[in-house]
Amino acid sequence: MLQIRDIIWGLLVIGCAAAIQVQITPNQGEISMGDSKFFLCEVVGDAKEIDWYAPSGEKIHSSGQDLSVSRTDDATAVLTIYHANIDSAGIYKCVAKNGDKEAQATVQVKIFQKITFQSAPSPQEFNEGEDADIVCDVVSSPPPTVIWKHKGSVIEAAKDVRYKIMDNGHLQIRSLKKTDEGMYTCEARVMARGEIDFKMMKVVVNVLPTIRARQPDVNATADIGSSALLACDADGFPEPTVTWTHNSIVLETGDKYSLNEDGSELVIKDVKKVDEGDYNCIAKNKAGQKSEEVSLNVFVQPKITFFNNQTASEFDEQVTLLCEAMGDPTPTISWSFGNRVFTEGEQSLDRNVVVRSHARVSSLILKNVQYIYAGEYLCIASNSIGQDNQNIYLEVRYAPKLLGRVTTYTWEGNPANISCELEAHPRASVVWFRDGFQLPSPNATNMKIYSTPTISYLEITPVSQNDFGSYNCTANNEMGTESKEFLLIQAEVPSAPEIQQVEPFSSTAVVEFEEPDSMGGVPIIKYRVEWRLPGKEWTGMEYDANDDMTRITIVGLKPETTYEVRMSAINGKGKGENSLASTFKTEPVREPTAPKLEGKVHNDGNSLKVTWIKQDDGGSPIKHYLVRYKAKHVSDWKPEIRLPNNSEYILLSGLDWNTEYEVRVVAENHQGKSEPGILSLRTTVEPTAIPDALDGGSGLGTGAIVGILIVVFILLLVGVDVTCYFLNKCGLLMCIAVNFCGKAGPGAKSKDIEEGKAAFTKDESKEPIVEVRTEEEHTPNQEGRGPTEPNETTPLTDPDGKTVKDDNTKNETEVKNATAEVKTVPNEAPQANGNESKA
Repeated sequence: MLQIRDIIWGLLVIGCAAAIQVQITPNQGEISMGDSKFFLCEVVGDAKEIDWYAPSGEKIHSSGQDLSVSRTDDATAVLTIYHANIDSAGIYKCVAKNGDKEAQATVQVKIFQKITFQSAPSPQEFNEGEDADIVCDVVSSPPPTVIWKHKGSVIEAAKDVRYKIMDNGHLQIRSLKKTDEGMYTCEARVMARGEIDFKMMKVVVNVLPTIRARQPDVNATADIGSSALLACDADGFPEPTVTWTHNSIVLETGDKYSLNEDGSELVIKDVKKVDEGDYNCIAKNKAGQKSEEVSLNVFVQPKITFFNNQTASEFDEQVTLLCEAMGDPTPTISWSFGNRVFTEGEQSLDRNVVVRSHARVSSLILKNVQYIYAGEYLCIASNSIGQDNQNIYLEVRYAPKLLGRVTTYTWEGNPANISCELEAHPRASVVWFRDGFQLPSPNATNMKIYSTPTISYLEITPVSQNDFGSYNCTANNEMGTESKEFLLIQAEVPSAPEIQQVEPFSSTAVVEFEEPDSMGGVPIIKYRVEWRLPGKEWTGMEYDANDDMTRITIVGLKPETTYEVRMSAINGKGKGENSLASTFKTEPVREPTAPKLEGKVHNDGNSLKVTWIKQDDGGSPIKHYLVRYKAKHVSDWKPEIRLPNNSEYILLSGLDWNTEYEVRVVAENHQGKSEPGILSLRTTVEPTAIPDALDGGSGLGTGAIVGILIVVFILLLVGVDVTCYFLNKCGLLMCIAVNFCGKAGPGAKSKDIEEGKAAFTKDESKEPIVEVRTEEEHTPNQEGRGPTEPNETTPLTDPDGKTVKDDNTKNETEVKNATAEVKTVPNEAPQANGNESKA
């Protein structure tokens, strides 16, 4: 049996099933003016009819122009509002019916105007200096708030009186400047909806042209086909166009005028005098126009219009050269011949050359004509704007003139040329004679003749004494004949040179001599030097001769030995006589000459690089170099440093800043030590700026640097403590080991010894690090030390300055470059005058 409770629940269910419910999605709506939107009406329960009603209460039909209702199924109906306007606003109602049952729901539709820019053109152009009204017409509902920005920054009209935002939203700028140009943002906001929109507009500021003539007055030359350039430079925005006028007529590109692309340059072709006058350069753009005046002054450049070339014979009484010129201003005329210049009213010292001028004509009068007057004369016409030149030729006919060296030296079998130089006009013929017979004769096969327009050569190869003597050169032209005698002389060997003195050294000697009194007619090509032990065979060597040669060095001698030396000269004919022998004795082996020092401050500022050049080694090889140095203001020298014999510099590092140091370098051979080479040099002032900081820093902050320094300091303390523990049984670790562990530290047995060593070394001063570089030895230098002894290792200098290598130098061992670093340790100081230190 059904209980009452089940019946009640059943009745409730049936009652609910018969009810109708209506729901609209979305339940409210905002539509922007002109937009479209739809609303969905959903019915729960059985409904026979679903209808939509407009705000006016009228039922909306299925389709319309602005409103439309459609059924998608039995339970839904869609209301669509097309292109909403103000009249579309209101409350819309959806009603569902089923018999006498009815349900409904409503939705309120609001219509609003979105932000709309009706007029915001870009770009907007204005002229510089005027008041600008930047247009931005924007509407919305409710009306928007307008904000203006320039280059990203908000324009605050209250802070700058030049700006004003108008009631219609426009931006006004008073007295516009070129700097106001750029992009402006017109931003509209509706606070009620949080709506925002903006427009960007480019504002262009046009600038009135400025114009400047490059040259206010232009000078031009007429009647010579030249052009004149008139130019003006115009500025403005936008870029102005440039036009030219003359006598109120606009000039255009054509046969007479030419304009460049922007019109700033006007070229007037083939300038004439009528082109003279004022020209206007006009620059124009949107902001306006300006003009500038350029004056063209037309002159006439000098032009030589008449001249005459002349022909004369030597010894004529007079010849006149004429030159006529025109120009504006009237030109002056001058004459030149070679390096000599003749002007109106001037004449030569011998009064044979006179200049006379009248109006535009000048005459150059040459009296008592000589053959040296022949040639090219230059007529020069000049005025304030230029000049014109014209070459005028004077031809002088004259008999031959014979020149050339009279004497020629040679020897049998050696060909020689006798030169007969001639000047003649017209060209002359040349004939050679010997004893009245024309050369070459049929029997003279050892003679030949070569000719050029100005020289005739007689080549003779003497075969006997008969070929030496006098030869005749005869030249002939229509103006006359000229003859000249030439001598071919037998050359001799040179006389003996004279030995002035011999300067001996340990293994070399320098021979000073005077050249022979007689060269034998031909140049000396070599000198021969011979030397010997008294009574022994002569040993000799030949040296090429050169100009002003007065010294020759001989090498390979033995120390403390007596020698004889003699000389002879050699020319093409042969070797001349020997000079008288001179006796000399070489010196004993001695100590070397002091090295020559040079120095400079090294890059770091407190290091000095000292370089030396080896001088005379005294006849014995250098064993080593000894270096000492000290600060000048102290008395104690640093420990002496011994360096290999092939060292050439030393680098002294870690020196005091801004301190003058004295450095001494001594060279030592088996005979002893040289005098010291001395050099003084000052280190630089200690820099106060940290280079990294000057260069922009490494990027680390002050805190980071301090932290790093603290960590490094702690690590150093730990390292020192550990070292003290293991070496000297002291420190924090030692204290912990003894007091807490009852153990002694390592190395206890040698503690006394180590303490003694520490006591010995703790007061020693720390010496700077010394770097030594050894390289190939320099050639001995004798500057400032007088004559330095050449030896078997000294290059032999021949007369032309070249180095003559002796055979014994070929077996010399090359010294390789080596780098050594010498460090002076407090308890192991370098020994002075002992064995060489280790490097």
